[in-house]
Amino acid sequence: MSVRPEAPPSSSELSTVREVSVQREQVGAVELVTDYVAEERPVALHYYRLPYVVMLASPADLEDLGVGFTLSEGIVDAADEIRGVELVRDGEGLAVHLTITGERLSRILQRQRNLTGRTGCGLCGVESVEEAIRHPAPVREGVRVSSAEIHVELARLHAQQPLNLQTGSVHAAAWVLPGKGIQLVREDVGRHNALDKVIGALVRSGTDLSAGYLIITSRASYEMVQKAATVGISLVVAVSAPTALAIDLAVKTNVTLIGFARADRHVVYAHPQRLRD
Repeated sequence: MSVRPEAPPSSSELSTVREVSVQREQVGAVELVTDYVAEERPVALHYYRLPYVVMLASPADLEDLGVGFTLSEGIVDAADEIRGVELVRDGEGLAVHLTITGERLSRILQRQRNLTGRTGCGLCGVESVEEAIRHPAPVREGVRVSSAEIHVELARLHAQQPLNLQTGSVHAAAWVLPGKGIQLVREDVGRHNALDKVIGALVRSGTDLSAGYLIITSRASYEMVQKAATVGISLVVAVSAPTALAIDLAVKTNVTLIGFARADRHVVYAHPQRLRD
């Protein structure tokens, strides 16, 4: 049972980077230097103070993570069913306490999910194949964007990942508006967490999720496409490969799926009609 926290998280608990002393060797030369590594902490999501899932995440933008996860996992169907979100200390870890409408709470009680997830787990603790392989409704027509514009934003994204520039070990998800460029970036040790943080930030600011598209610095696995489709995002650009199951889902849900995206090339796996010259 979770103990009610007595104080908010400290600044040290929310630090995303740690300095460590390392021995670096190159061509036989050895030197002692200071390196920077990404922090990851256990973060619990609670609904009405009922523990639901624990995941390992970068301790930043955790309220966004909680809101994004709640929507992208289908715990609620709409943003207005989330009534409150609060980050608190929970023993030796952190917890995001979310308040949702009563009828949605029954979904949680039916799932009976209170398990530990690995770093950024995509299907944290699901109990059946049917629950894991959810099929969201097809998205609306959504955005149209040129290939050239996508390539420009891919080239710009690297400089907008400060945590990865320091540590080299975290993923990013970016929200892009056609004609306006990258509007928002979130980073995390888990690729699913980075995506949920972007979704949560957009929802909390009242952004229309059909108006832009995603760039993710990871492979496009099934659950990444599933999360995007669930909240109505129509185009996903991944720097690495998609899986076969992700392609199948993109086809069924009308999501344009792009993989192996670089500043000068990409591969379209589903619904190329949203790309214009």
